[in-house]
Amino acid sequence: MKALTLISAFIGGAIAGCGAALLFAPEKGVDVRQKISACLQRKGIKISDAEVDALVAELAGSQD
Repeated sequence: MKALTLISAFIGGAIAGCGAALLFAPEKGVDVRQKISACLQRKGIKISDAEVDALVAELAGSQD
């Protein structure tokens, strides 16, 4: 039972953290995606806006 409690606490904390991040995010998603794209391009990684959108969707688990 102790492992189940630990897992439940971890999942609950992750959900609360995601919710807080969504509520307190300082910028719109479009702006964040542009910053991600610009940062990667400065590092020499060629990536298009569509590829950044696909990456974000994959990381969010909501890929179309």
